[in-house]
Amino acid sequence: MSYTGFLGNTRVSKEVREFYELKQKAAEYYRASGIVQNLEDALNKMFYDKPEDMCGYLSNYFAKLSQPPVISRLLGREVYDGMGQLSVQVDVYCTVKNEEKRVCTAAISSHCEPPDVAFPEAYACDDVRRSEAVRTALQWIGEPLTELLKDHQPDEQDRLDDLLRKKEKAQKKVVKHRRRTAPHETSTQKKRRRSRNNNPHPPPPTHINKNSDFFFIIIAKKGNISEKPIPPAEPQEPVLQGSVAVGSVSLAVAKAAATLRSIPLYQHIASLKHPQQPASELNIPLPMITVISCGKLSPGKLNLMKEVIAIPAPGLTFKQVKKATDSLNVIRAGGRGKALETGQVGGPASKPQSHLGSMVLSFDRMEQPLDLVMEAAKALELTVGKDIHLAVNCAAHELVDYQKGKYEIANGTAKNPDEMVDVLVDLLNRYPAVIALIDPLRREDKEQWTSLYTAVQSKCYLFAEGTSKSIGFLLAEPDQIMSQASGLVLRHTNETTISDLIHMTTKLKDRNQIHVLGTADGEPCDDSLSDLAVGLGARFVKLGGLCRGERVTKYGRLLSIEEELARQGALGMTSSFYIFSTTSREPLHTLGCQCDPTQDRRTALTAG
Repeated sequence: MSYTGFLGNTRVSKEVREFYELKQKAAEYYRASGIVQNLEDALNKMFYDKPEDMCGYLSNYFAKLSQPPVISRLLGREVYDGMGQLSVQVDVYCTVKNEEKRVCTAAISSHCEPPDVAFPEAYACDDVRRSEAVRTALQWIGEPLTELLKDHQPDEQDRLDDLLRKKEKAQKKVVKHRRRTAPHETSTQKKRRRSRNNNPHPPPPTHINKNSDFFFIIIAKKGNISEKPIPPAEPQEPVLQGSVAVGSVSLAVAKAAATLRSIPLYQHIASLKHPQQPASELNIPLPMITVISCGKLSPGKLNLMKEVIAIPAPGLTFKQVKKATDSLNVIRAGGRGKALETGQVGGPASKPQSHLGSMVLSFDRMEQPLDLVMEAAKALELTVGKDIHLAVNCAAHELVDYQKGKYEIANGTAKNPDEMVDVLVDLLNRYPAVIALIDPLRREDKEQWTSLYTAVQSKCYLFAEGTSKSIGFLLAEPDQIMSQASGLVLRHTNETTISDLIHMTTKLKDRNQIHVLGTADGEPCDDSLSDLAVGLGARFVKLGGLCRGERVTKYGRLLSIEEELARQGALGMTSSFYIFSTTSREPLHTLGCQCDPTQDRRTALTAG
């Protein structure tokens, strides 16, 4: 009698029949899944390898066969950035081997601060808008974005960023529809709202009295009409409330993918940018270190130099950069007198510090801050123009007196756009160590941008930062990229995704323009920007000064990346850098090179 027939016998208990059926189901389940064959293969392989830790061996073996991790949920939290302002932080949770785990945390800057010269009312208004934006971003992250990305693999960066962009565009349409159909909004309220969108901050003051203990805003009298009208300022780009959720989630997804792949973020970003041919070597961007701030709100008369920046000579490791920037400590200790005479550095900070991480000093003439840095370098036996170079962030868009139609480069000294070009050209002629100007003119002064670029393109970079449009706008309208600039300072803020950064840097390289990765005014204590700069192949990275923790953290991360690449033999070295024409890849000028530039052309072209 067969066992099946035997089961039909009433003498067999019900429990035995159920147990037999259960064994049959289990056998079929494991047979269909292939796990039995996998177990046999694992045991056979382990027999020959004879590991000491058998359970660990089996764990590693089956980990390679497990399903890829997928996003399970996102969690948004309120945090404070380096300026004590509200920002957004995103935690990514993934299902890894049937368990939910928090994989990473990320935060970016919500760049919607009023300009440095705005009225106090603008800052109060900005705090309200920022709180609303953060609250909206947390709502996005908690519900729609979690549902949008749930069950997707974190390494699908381009696909996930595309989903985020579509969600943002859909939200923009919803906001526009709500505004059009708002039943209780009067025509007067609409005009006021449009006015706020076009001019979210009051116009900059025409004069700041820096000789008193406090700054008083003095509005120029009507009737001061400039002899030549300047083009009006373009309306400020509207920022979708809560859009910082998009950029934060995009960065968090990239960090999650890198963590799950057990590779550093910069390597993951480099593989996203060059999926076909991963780079065998990566270069560390040259740091642009802010040493002095003497802009519109500094105590002296000088307005033109919001940032005086030190750039170490190419060819140095980041460790060696410290010696070239020890002049920071001289300036921090007082900048003048005995410190300069003896060359002694160190000591506590005795000067006010800006939110950019540099000393705020008082100057009346534009030569003074440059001379101070040169004196400090000389005290340390460094040669400005050889060991370190200089750059100046003019922030010209913050200096315009629209009633006069001029740039107020110093209290009582105003220049029209043409005169501004002459001032900058003269400055570069007298100080050849200055190799870069950032925002030397307003975006609207196109004719003067062209004149300045023609005059100095062979010896100086011209970068657009605050005068440039947002990355999303430039990707949609590439003809709006400033052709008169040597390159752009890119910021990872608001709705900018990782894919946007990759596409933008590729587009700039195709246009023979340089990309610089820079920080916003209010930076979170997240060091991911350093990884992005290395992975994207930035030529320079602009992180601010060394007097604020959120900025020092990023410098520390650069040092860690350099040491890691050096251990792996993957650290590239740029012994010189060239200034290129936007119409040709032939170098117009070489800086910091002790050899024939053509011998190192490959290295110079790999970054930027």
